[in-house]
Amino acid sequence: MTVQYVTGGTGSDQCTVESADGSAGEGRTYRLTSEQAANAATISAVGTTRGMPERAVTIALATALQESGLRNIEHGDRDSLGLFQQRPSQGWGTEKQILDPVYSAGKFYEHLAEVPGYSRLPLTVAAQRVQRSGFPQAYAKHEPDAALLAAALTGRAPAALNCDPPRSTAGTGEAAKVRAALVGSFGKDVLPSEDAAAAETPAAGAAAGTGTLSVPVQTARRAGQDGIPQRGWELAHWAVAQSEALGIDEVAYAGKKWDSGSGWRTERKDSGTTAVRMRLAQ
Repeated sequence: MTVQYVTGGTGSDQCTVESADGSAGEGRTYRLTSEQAANAATISAVGTTRGMPERAVTIALATALQESGLRNIEHGDRDSLGLFQQRPSQGWGTEKQILDPVYSAGKFYEHLAEVPGYSRLPLTVAAQRVQRSGFPQAYAKHEPDAALLAAALTGRAPAALNCDPPRSTAGTGEAAKVRAALVGSFGKDVLPSEDAAAAETPAAGAAAGTGTLSVPVQTARRAGQDGIPQRGWELAHWAVAQSEALGIDEVAYAGKKWDSGSGWRTERKDSGTTAVRMRLAQ
C-alpha cells in the first residue's frame, strides 16, 4: 500500500478541534474541513463501537490522514481507494465496500486488533503493520493531530470540536437520515429499539417527521475530563462533525449548546447528561 497524503479537503477549513489537555498538546488547535471532520467522526465511532481504545482511534485517524487526508477518494496508487487506500485486489473488499467509510474503518480496526500489543507500539509501527506501506515512517508526523482529534471524538475532551458550515451549503435535516447515520456509525444500540428499526426503513423513519432528535446516553461508559459520560460528548461531537452533511443546526448536551454561528456556549437551561439533543435545519 503506497502512501498518498493529500492536504486539506474540498472547500475551506470549517472545523476546529482544540485542547487544553497537556497529554494531547497544551492549547493546541487543529483545523479541518467539514468533509474531513465527518470522516474522522465516522472512523472514531466505528472504533469505539467495536470496543477499541482511544489509542486505536488515534492510530486509525493518523493512518487516514496520511493515506487520504481524511478524504474518501476514489483513486490512488494502482487500485487503492478510500480513506485508508485499501485495495480490492489485496482482499480488502469490493470497490463499493471500501468506499463506505464505516466498512473501511471497520476493516482497518479488524486488522489492527490482530497486531500483538499494538497499543504499546509506536504509532507508525502499528499503522505499518496494517497498511504495509512503502513509506513506513510517514504516519508518525500525524500523531499529534490525530491524538487531538481522538480526544474530542471519543468524548474524553468536552466541547472541543467546533464546525461552522456555510449556510449556503447547509441542507434541510431529515430525521430518518440522521437515525440511519447514527445506526450506521454506532450500531443499533445507539437508539431506542423503535428508532433503530425505523432507521433501517427510511420510509418509516421519515414518517416520524423532522425537528429535534433526542439520543439517549449510555451512562455505563467512562467519564471524560469534566466527569461527564464520554458517550454523551462522543455523540455530541459526532453530530457537530456531521452537521453540514446531515443538516443539523443545533446540538445540546451537559449544559452546553452548539450552533454553526456561535459554536459551543453555556445554555440558560441545563440540557442534562442523559441525552444529546440534535435540532435539524428546517
